Amino acid sequence: MSAKEIRKKAMDLLARREHSRVELQRKLARCFDDGDSEISVQLQRLAEEGLQSDSRFAESYLRMRANAGFGPLRIGLELRERGIDEQGVQHALAVADIDWWQRLESVCEKKFGGGPPADLRELAKRQRFLHYRGFDAEQIRELCRLG
Repeated sequence: MSAKEIRKKAMDLLARREHSRVELQRKLARCFDDGDSEISVQLQRLAEEGLQSDSRFAESYLRMRANAGFGPLRIGLELRERGIDEQGVQHALAVADIDWWQRLESVCEKKFGGGPPADLRELAKRQRFLHYRGFDAEQIRELCRLG
């Protein structure tokens, strides 16, 4: 295991998609035994060169998940699981020009069609689904009240 091999593997992973530093650390640790200190050195080098960026990863990941129909609460949780700190999560959410209300309406319509729920059971089903998707409880209540 050499620094060159670690760097090459990290670059290969980054060529496929953006990764957080924590994700890269985990993946490289599985590939290279006893190389935690060398892995850290190489990851620091990649970050200094601008080849790996947690903020760029957070923005990319947020946009991808929002386009897949997930809300800000779920996306924030997933970013934290991938090693993005609270400040990074808040920054990514702030710079993303996403209308979460429009996304909520779109997800609800795609899943349940237009029109209000038929009964309380259907209403609860919609609320659970939208909550699982990571939308704000107050917005979900408002949407269900309007729908």
